[in-house]
Amino acid sequence: MRFDIPALDERARTAAQERLDGLVKPLGALGRLEELAAWLCAAHGTVPPRPLDDVRVVVFAGDHGVATAPGVSAYPREITAAMVRVFLAGTSGVNVLAAQAGARVRVLDLAVDGDLGDVPAAVGAHKVRRGSGAIDVTDALAPGEAERAFAEGRAIADEEVDGGADLLIPGDMGIGNTTVAAALVAAALGLPAADVVGTGTGVDEAGRARKVAVVEAALARAGARATDPLDLLTALGSACAAATAGFLVQAAVRGVPVLLDGVFSGAAAIVAREIAPAAAQWWLAGHRSTEPSQAYALKALGLEPILDLGLRLGEGSGAVQAVAVLRNARAVLAGMGSLADL
Repeated sequence: MRFDIPALDERARTAAQERLDGLVKPLGALGRLEELAAWLCAAHGTVPPRPLDDVRVVVFAGDHGVATAPGVSAYPREITAAMVRVFLAGTSGVNVLAAQAGARVRVLDLAVDGDLGDVPAAVGAHKVRRGSGAIDVTDALAPGEAERAFAEGRAIADEEVDGGADLLIPGDMGIGNTTVAAALVAAALGLPAADVVGTGTGVDEAGRARKVAVVEAALARAGARATDPLDLLTALGSACAAATAGFLVQAAVRGVPVLLDGVFSGAAAIVAREIAPAAAQWWLAGHRSTEPSQAYALKALGLEPILDLGLRLGEGSGAVQAVAVLRNARAVLAGMGSLADL
């Protein structure tokens, strides 16, 4: 696959830095705000950057067969379907936090293994399958499903951008997703399972040891398939992971910035970068997750999280809180006076 991804405007970045240096403050006194302001200028090709008025969170929901392994998750898979209804009711963590940022939340059923016949049909408009295979013993997806899910993710990004999105945030909901994310990061970066597996939803050390064993078995089964990103998604990923990867790539194609959330979007970003390396310039890291695989993913992507609040909820809940920081970075360029005017 080939993608026509625009480059960031380095002239705008340079002009932004020159303007920042001339504001009524010591050089570099606003730290990361200055770096983020210049990045936004490069993304928008103008100084100051445009307002981030229309922020959209898309929650990719789906179940993971690996969650059926004893002790891998602290919660049963039925929670995924139940949480879709919570998102629709507007009472999830990301709903509440997004409201504070003036962001919209959309939940989509990519692979929920449950009956969601009572929810609006639009929620399942991009559904690929019910659940996924248990990656320690079988492939997550059937042949062709990774490609289909990737295409669905691209279509979802197009829908949001066509609707006026200024900033996109990929969220996730699915019991077992931290195990899948750990497997993807380990395989893509050549890391041992023990280094990338965390406690996820809150399992104890015995549970973490079981997760490590599951990921080790999955990596051994997948073998050299990690060298091809779509084959990797087929073997160790999920429809949600493949769709998130497509979402990230298409956002870059459309020239719309993305705030990555936690461990799951970080894993999808690692795979997406293998598919479309130039897409990564359009992504920022919203926050630092407590999951170790995210730290490895962000290091590989060269991204420094905007926030570090010890969060592990997922849903897009960490990244949406970084929106205020980006808006403040823009405000610095748009509103501060210059030393020359003193």
